[in-house]
Amino acid sequence: MPLSDDQPHTRTRLPVAEQSSYPSSRQPRPLRTLLTVLVIVTLLVLAISVANRGKADPNTSAGPASGDSATAPAATGGAGSAGGAGPAPSGDQPVGTTSNGIANGYPHTDQGAQSAATNYAVALGSADMFRADARHTIVATLADPAVLPALQGRLDQGFGGDTAARYGLDAQGKAPKGLTFVSRTVPVGTRSVGHTESDAKIEVWCTGLTGLAGERSTQPVTSNWYTLTLSLRWTGGDWKLSDYTSRQGPAPVPGDQQAATAEEITGAVQQFGGFRYAR
Repeated sequence: MPLSDDQPHTRTRLPVAEQSSYPSSRQPRPLRTLLTVLVIVTLLVLAISVANRGKADPNTSAGPASGDSATAPAATGGAGSAGGAGPAPSGDQPVGTTSNGIANGYPHTDQGAQSAATNYAVALGSADMFRADARHTIVATLADPAVLPALQGRLDQGFGGDTAARYGLDAQGKAPKGLTFVSRTVPVGTRSVGHTESDAKIEVWCTGLTGLAGERSTQPVTSNWYTLTLSLRWTGGDWKLSDYTSRQGPAPVPGDQQAATAEEITGAVQQFGGFRYAR
């Protein structure tokens, strides 16, 4: 029989121990909290990714095409690099012609004179300079005709006779059987110390390799640093060598590297070709 609302209500109070045994309807929900945190982190990652996508990557930004190198900042020559590391590489367009393996046809500019001096330094420091026939061809190719005889005489004296013998070469500039003679010049940088319409004086800082490579060598390949000062004259539509001087250094502190074996040096010389430095 249903009770009337007029009847008194009865409230029952359970003991404290019994009340704690019933689950509460307002307990925290750890799963919902974890999902909320994951959503927030995901949104932050997406926002950072979108923001970074709009920034240009300096290592992958497009540069000027090779045919437009004349408009690149490097063509300014004397301008300092952004990091303060010295002058930026210079040069307009690469020289595209050669004579007897030596680049020619340089622009009638200071940069053209620097390019000519750099290539001439490579030729003058090559192993061919120790052979009379090859030396005469090189000098005739790069020298000012007005001073060719005198320049040829100086270079014959500098590379023949006692100099060749000091490196273990015979009178024809050939190495002993089983050995490889090495003489390479690697330009590190150039600077103009004087330039007019008709004359230029260029310093070329170089490192070089010289010696006999092989198991029985008594003249192992060594490296050295020196600076060539080349005087050039504009004649016949090109820069030609009129005089030169050489001095030691500046040489950096040697690195902490183990010297290669004779076999490794011989293999490197035979497998790695040199370069012309037209620019």
